[in-house]
Amino acid sequence: MNRIKLITFDLDDTFWDISPVIIKAELSTRDFIEKHIGKQEWGSMSDFLSYRQDLISQDPSFEWDIKALRKKIYENKIQSTDLSDDKKISLTNECYEFFLKLRHDVNFYDGVYMAIERLSKNYSLGVLTNGNADIFSFEIGKFFDFSISSVDVKSNKPDKAHFVEAKNKYKDLRYEEIVHIGDHPVNDVVGASNLGINPIWFNGNDKDWPEGSISEPIQFNDWNKVTKLIEEHYE
Repeated sequence: MNRIKLITFDLDDTFWDISPVIIKAELSTRDFIEKHIGKQEWGSMSDFLSYRQDLISQDPSFEWDIKALRKKIYENKIQSTDLSDDKKISLTNECYEFFLKLRHDVNFYDGVYMAIERLSKNYSLGVLTNGNADIFSFEIGKFFDFSISSVDVKSNKPDKAHFVEAKNKYKDLRYEEIVHIGDHPVNDVVGASNLGINPIWFNGNDKDWPEGSISEPIQFNDWNKVTKLIEEHYE
Protein backbone atom coordinates (compact mmCIF):
# COMPACT_ATOMS: atom_id res chain seq x y z
CA MET A 1 0.00 0.00 0.00
CA ASN A 2 1.32 3.42 -0.96
CA ARG A 3 1.71 6.03 1.75
CA ILE A 4 -0.52 8.96 0.90
CA LYS A 5 1.25 12.31 0.87
CA LEU A 6 -1.27 14.66 -0.77
CA ILE A 7 -5.06 14.93 -0.55
CA THR A 8 -6.91 17.17 -2.99
CA PHE A 9 -10.54 18.26 -2.76
CA ASP A 10 -13.28 19.52 -4.98
CA LEU A 11 -15.32 22.43 -3.51
CA ASP A 12 -18.86 22.88 -4.84
CA ASP A 13 -21.20 20.12 -3.59
CA THR A 14 -18.24 18.57 -1.78
CA PHE A 15 -17.64 21.13 0.97
CA TRP A 16 -21.04 22.81 0.65
CA ASP A 17 -24.34 22.65 -1.25
CA ILE A 18 -23.89 25.06 -4.15
CA SER A 19 -27.33 25.12 -5.84
CA PRO A 20 -29.15 27.44 -3.39
CA VAL A 21 -26.10 29.69 -3.22
CA ILE A 22 -25.87 30.14 -7.00
CA ILE A 23 -29.62 30.67 -7.39
CA LYS A 24 -29.63 33.35 -4.69
CA ALA A 25 -26.53 35.02 -6.14
CA GLU A 26 -27.96 34.95 -9.66
CA LEU A 27 -31.33 36.45 -8.72
CA SER A 28 -29.80 39.05 -6.42
CA THR A 29 -27.36 40.15 -9.10
CA ARG A 30 -30.19 40.54 -11.58
CA ASP A 31 -31.90 42.86 -9.08
CA PHE A 32 -28.63 44.75 -8.70
CA ILE A 33 -28.34 45.23 -12.46
CA GLU A 34 -31.93 46.36 -12.81
CA LYS A 35 -31.45 49.02 -10.16
CA HIS A 36 -28.87 50.56 -12.47
CA ILE A 37 -30.32 50.00 -15.94
CA GLY A 38 -34.01 49.27 -15.43
CA LYS A 39 -36.16 46.17 -15.81
CA GLN A 40 -34.71 43.43 -18.00
CA GLU A 41 -36.07 40.29 -19.67
CA TRP A 42 -34.22 37.24 -18.34
CA GLY A 43 -36.42 34.37 -19.50
CA SER A 44 -36.62 31.05 -17.69
CA MET A 45 -33.67 29.29 -16.10
CA SER A 46 -33.67 26.96 -19.09
CA ASP A 47 -33.44 30.01 -21.37
CA PHE A 48 -30.55 31.33 -19.31
CA LEU A 49 -28.65 28.05 -19.51
CA SER A 50 -29.21 27.91 -23.27
CA TYR A 51 -27.91 31.45 -23.59
CA ARG A 52 -24.78 30.51 -21.63
CA GLN A 53 -24.24 27.58 -23.96
CA ASP A 54 -24.63 29.83 -27.00
CA LEU A 55 -21.92 32.11 -25.64
CA ILE A 56 -19.64 29.14 -25.02
CA SER A 57 -20.21 28.02 -28.61
CA GLN A 58 -19.06 31.45 -29.77
CA ASP A 59 -16.02 31.46 -27.48
CA PRO A 60 -14.95 27.99 -26.24
CA SER A 61 -12.70 29.55 -23.58
CA PHE A 62 -15.88 30.47 -21.67
CA GLU A 63 -16.19 26.75 -20.91
CA TRP A 64 -13.37 27.00 -18.40
CA ASP A 65 -13.22 30.76 -17.77
CA ILE A 66 -16.52 31.25 -15.96
CA LYS A 67 -15.49 34.69 -14.73
CA ALA A 68 -15.22 35.88 -18.32
CA LEU A 69 -18.46 34.10 -19.20
CA ARG A 70 -20.41 35.74 -16.41
CA LYS A 71 -18.96 39.16 -17.15
CA LYS A 72 -19.92 38.71 -20.82
CA ILE A 73 -23.52 38.04 -19.76
CA TYR A 74 -23.60 41.24 -17.71
CA GLU A 75 -21.80 43.19 -20.41
CA ASN A 76 -24.39 42.19 -23.00
CA LYS A 77 -27.22 43.35 -20.76
CA ILE A 78 -25.53 46.66 -20.04
CA GLN A 79 -24.35 47.26 -23.62
CA SER A 80 -27.74 48.41 -24.89
CA THR A 81 -27.99 51.26 -22.35
CA ASP A 82 -27.08 54.91 -22.85
CA LEU A 83 -24.30 54.74 -20.27
CA SER A 84 -20.84 55.89 -21.27
CA ASP A 85 -18.34 53.21 -22.27
CA ASP A 86 -16.38 53.73 -19.06
CA LYS A 87 -19.52 53.39 -16.96
CA LYS A 88 -20.53 50.24 -18.83
CA ILE A 89 -17.17 48.66 -18.04
CA SER A 90 -17.34 49.81 -14.43
CA LEU A 91 -20.86 48.50 -13.95
CA THR A 92 -19.99 45.15 -15.53
CA ASN A 93 -17.17 44.75 -13.03
CA GLU A 94 -19.39 45.85 -10.15
CA CYS A 95 -22.00 43.26 -11.12
CA TYR A 96 -19.42 40.51 -11.19
CA GLU A 97 -17.98 41.46 -7.81
CA PHE A 98 -21.50 41.63 -6.38
CA PHE A 99 -22.21 38.12 -7.66
CA LEU A 100 -18.85 36.75 -6.50
CA LYS A 101 -19.40 37.96 -2.95
CA LEU A 102 -22.76 36.18 -2.75
CA ARG A 103 -21.29 33.12 -4.45
CA HIS A 104 -19.01 32.75 -1.44
CA ASP A 105 -21.88 32.96 1.06
CA VAL A 106 -21.85 29.20 1.61
CA ASN A 107 -22.60 26.90 4.52
CA PHE A 108 -19.98 24.21 4.97
CA TYR A 109 -21.28 20.71 5.56
CA ASP A 110 -21.09 19.55 9.14
CA GLY A 111 -17.67 18.15 9.98
CA VAL A 112 -15.74 19.67 7.07
CA TYR A 113 -13.66 22.10 9.12
CA MET A 114 -12.67 19.54 11.73
CA ALA A 115 -11.83 16.93 9.11
CA ILE A 116 -9.63 19.31 7.14
CA GLU A 117 -7.89 20.53 10.27
CA ARG A 118 -7.08 16.96 11.30
CA LEU A 119 -5.96 15.85 7.85
CA SER A 120 -3.68 18.86 7.48
CA LYS A 121 -1.55 17.55 10.35
CA ASN A 122 -0.54 14.46 8.37
CA TYR A 123 -0.92 15.36 4.70
CA SER A 124 -0.43 18.19 2.26
CA LEU A 125 -3.82 19.49 1.15
CA GLY A 126 -4.94 21.17 -2.07
CA VAL A 127 -8.07 22.23 -3.93
CA LEU A 128 -9.00 21.28 -7.50
CA THR A 129 -12.11 23.09 -8.66
CA ASN A 130 -13.94 23.75 -11.90
CA GLY A 131 -15.61 26.71 -10.20
CA ASN A 132 -14.41 30.09 -9.04
CA ALA A 133 -14.74 29.82 -5.28
CA ASP A 134 -11.60 30.93 -3.46
CA ILE A 135 -10.82 28.61 -0.55
CA PHE A 136 -8.40 31.20 0.82
CA SER A 137 -11.26 33.63 1.40
CA PHE A 138 -12.44 31.31 4.21
CA GLU A 139 -10.78 30.60 7.53
CA ILE A 140 -10.41 26.96 6.49
CA GLY A 141 -8.08 28.11 3.71
CA LYS A 142 -5.17 28.23 6.13
CA PHE A 143 -4.95 24.45 6.01
CA PHE A 144 -4.37 24.28 2.24
CA ASP A 145 -1.13 24.54 0.30
CA PHE A 146 -2.70 25.51 -3.02
CA SER A 147 -5.87 25.85 -5.06
CA ILE A 148 -6.14 25.11 -8.78
CA SER A 149 -9.14 26.33 -10.76
CA SER A 150 -10.14 25.71 -14.35
CA VAL A 151 -8.90 29.12 -15.44
CA ASP A 152 -5.45 28.23 -14.05
CA VAL A 153 -5.12 25.21 -16.33
CA LYS A 154 -7.50 26.25 -19.14
CA SER A 155 -9.61 23.11 -18.87
CA ASN A 156 -12.19 21.42 -16.66
CA LYS A 157 -12.02 18.19 -14.74
CA PRO A 158 -12.20 15.34 -15.70
CA ASP A 159 -9.43 16.47 -18.07
CA LYS A 160 -6.10 15.68 -16.52
CA ALA A 161 -4.65 19.21 -16.22
CA HIS A 162 -5.85 19.93 -12.66
CA PHE A 163 -4.44 16.64 -11.41
CA VAL A 164 -1.15 16.95 -13.28
CA GLU A 165 -0.65 20.49 -11.99
CA ALA A 166 -1.25 19.31 -8.41
CA LYS A 167 1.23 16.43 -8.72
CA ASN A 168 3.89 18.68 -10.22
CA LYS A 169 3.84 20.98 -7.20
CA TYR A 170 5.82 18.36 -5.27
CA LYS A 171 9.13 16.87 -6.30
CA ASP A 172 9.06 13.11 -6.89
CA LEU A 173 5.38 12.81 -5.89
CA ARG A 174 3.65 9.90 -7.62
CA TYR A 175 -0.02 9.78 -8.60
CA GLU A 176 -0.60 6.75 -6.42
CA GLU A 177 0.49 8.85 -3.41
CA ILE A 178 -2.46 11.21 -3.97
CA VAL A 179 -6.07 10.94 -2.81
CA HIS A 180 -8.71 13.08 -4.49
CA ILE A 181 -12.09 13.66 -2.82
CA GLY A 182 -15.08 15.00 -4.72
CA ASP A 183 -18.80 14.62 -5.31
CA HIS A 184 -18.87 14.20 -9.08
CA PRO A 185 -18.62 10.60 -10.36
CA VAL A 186 -16.98 11.67 -13.63
CA ASN A 187 -15.21 14.99 -13.00
CA ASP A 188 -13.71 13.87 -9.70
CA VAL A 189 -13.74 10.09 -9.41
CA VAL A 190 -13.12 9.03 -13.01
CA GLY A 191 -10.83 12.00 -13.68
CA ALA A 192 -8.59 11.07 -10.75
CA SER A 193 -8.74 7.34 -11.38
CA ASN A 194 -7.64 7.76 -15.00
CA LEU A 195 -4.24 8.90 -13.76
CA GLY A 196 -3.88 6.34 -10.99
CA ILE A 197 -4.89 8.78 -8.24
CA ASN A 198 -6.90 7.24 -5.42
CA PRO A 199 -10.46 8.60 -5.66
CA ILE A 200 -12.88 8.94 -2.76
CA TRP A 201 -16.46 9.77 -3.62
CA PHE A 202 -18.34 12.18 -1.37
CA ASN A 203 -21.81 10.73 -1.81
CA GLY A 204 -23.73 13.23 0.27
CA ASN A 205 -27.11 12.29 -1.19
CA ASP A 206 -26.61 8.52 -0.95
CA LYS A 207 -26.90 7.96 -4.68
CA ASP A 208 -26.23 4.69 -6.45
CA TRP A 209 -22.93 4.50 -8.28
CA PRO A 210 -23.57 5.02 -12.04
CA GLU A 211 -23.65 1.85 -14.11
CA GLY A 212 -21.10 1.57 -16.86
CA SER A 213 -18.56 3.68 -15.03
CA ILE A 214 -15.42 2.45 -13.28
CA SER A 215 -15.83 0.10 -10.34
CA GLU A 216 -17.56 1.67 -7.34
CA PRO A 217 -15.01 3.72 -5.36
CA ILE A 218 -14.50 4.20 -1.66
CA GLN A 219 -17.20 6.61 -0.55
CA PHE A 220 -18.63 8.48 2.43
CA ASN A 221 -21.61 10.71 3.21
CA ASP A 222 -20.51 12.19 6.52
CA TRP A 223 -17.48 14.44 6.90
CA ASN A 224 -17.13 13.41 10.52
CA LYS A 225 -16.08 9.96 9.28
CA VAL A 226 -13.61 10.82 6.53
CA THR A 227 -10.46 10.94 8.68
CA LYS A 228 -11.03 7.40 9.93
CA LEU A 229 -11.90 6.27 6.40
CA ILE A 230 -8.57 7.49 5.05
CA GLU A 231 -6.67 5.95 7.94
CA GLU A 232 -8.36 2.58 7.34
CA HIS A 233 -7.63 2.49 3.61
CA TYR A 234 -4.33 4.33 3.23
CA GLU A 235 -2.32 4.00 6.44
